[in-house]
Amino acid sequence: MQDCISAISTPAGTGGVAIIRISGDDALQVALKMFVPAGKVTVFEPNRMYAGKIAGEGFTDFGFMVYFAAPKSFTGENTVEFHCHGGVQIARGILSKTVTLGCRLAERGEFTRRAFLNGKLTLSSAEGMIDMINAESLALLRAGSMLYTEKLSGEVKKIQSALTDILAAIAAELDYPEEDLDGLDLQKIKRELLLVGGEIDGLVKSYGSGKKIKSGVSVAICGRPNTGKSSLLNALLGYDKAIVSNRAGTTRDAVEGTVEIDGVSYNLTDTAGLREGAGAVEKIGIERAKNAIRTADIVLFLTNGKGLPPSGVSGKIIKVFNKCDVLSPSGEYDIAVSAKTGAGLDGLKKMLSSAAIGETSLDKTYIVEERHYSALVRASGALGGATENIGKLTPDLLSVDIKEAWDALGEITGETASEEIINAVFSKFCVGK
Repeated sequence: MQDCISAISTPAGTGGVAIIRISGDDALQVALKMFVPAGKVTVFEPNRMYAGKIAGEGFTDFGFMVYFAAPKSFTGENTVEFHCHGGVQIARGILSKTVTLGCRLAERGEFTRRAFLNGKLTLSSAEGMIDMINAESLALLRAGSMLYTEKLSGEVKKIQSALTDILAAIAAELDYPEEDLDGLDLQKIKRELLLVGGEIDGLVKSYGSGKKIKSGVSVAICGRPNTGKSSLLNALLGYDKAIVSNRAGTTRDAVEGTVEIDGVSYNLTDTAGLREGAGAVEKIGIERAKNAIRTADIVLFLTNGKGLPPSGVSGKIIKVFNKCDVLSPSGEYDIAVSAKTGAGLDGLKKMLSSAAIGETSLDKTYIVEERHYSALVRASGALGGATENIGKLTPDLLSVDIKEAWDALGEITGETASEEIINAVFSKFCVGK
């Protein structure tokens, strides 16, 4: 029997409505001890909202109650929600009443954890949910939605199914050697392992884009003084963030801002102008600029036709000729823009998106969680070992590597995830979810 847990499921603070959620075998019995319907009700039907009085500790509120019967509820257990007025003390008082009547306060993510344990969603789906809740960009929201709707789980289970068939064929050959089985077709197994390995590697490669979708793309704007770095930052942001001046050395420290392009967050850093002979304070800013340039995913090198991009850049460089409204573009450059008039900015944004993420697709699964990436890398390595050793090792030894790959994939869905992994996932949730 599952004990009853309860929590406030809406954000703390004053609002129009607050929701108190109860889940467990006795959820309805607890709720009926503190709810009086407005009208005669003989049986509370599931999935129907009833108006009435809700008892709190020392007061009564008027709101709604809805009952979700197991197993057709989010947690898979009997669940009740009270929808009351959104005052802080009202919600706390009703929650306190549930505890008085036998409920236990829920831990972080415990409702979703129970949903996972009751088979209502996979572990990766739960991670997708928290990504959606915390999403600060449209792209991360979409990626989280892919996880939540079990798209990744579906692809992983399909791969596991293919590996299961291979393991079954090996097991049959080992367990019943005296039977007239056609024997193992090692070349066929190798082809199947290569096909499965390719699917896994495709997911692994998507992590480069997925990581940027989740964390944002770091972009350093650099160049010599007075090439319009601050003006370009302001133009891309759509508001004045950096101070603009014709005087060289105005920007002495990194100025940051974030813009969303095609749903992805780009974290822009306007750096100090790179030049020799700067003063002591400006030199500090230039050194910080070099650090930002070294660690950026993309560097926008602003030029007026002269100068070379900085060395030691780990990311991609886009050479931007600025001030095309007053200067004729010359020298080597990838795109000409005018931060002042906005000319070329749309093209620059498309170039940024292409360099950082490539062509995004609503149908493509991106690996955004480092945990999933690690599991896929281990699965790929194990399958690579099995494929390489076909014909060299006995089938029973090959099956060890194949089973290792299967188990690594199972960590993504939760089938083989340890208690430590499960605890780490649900520790990211808030209380009430």
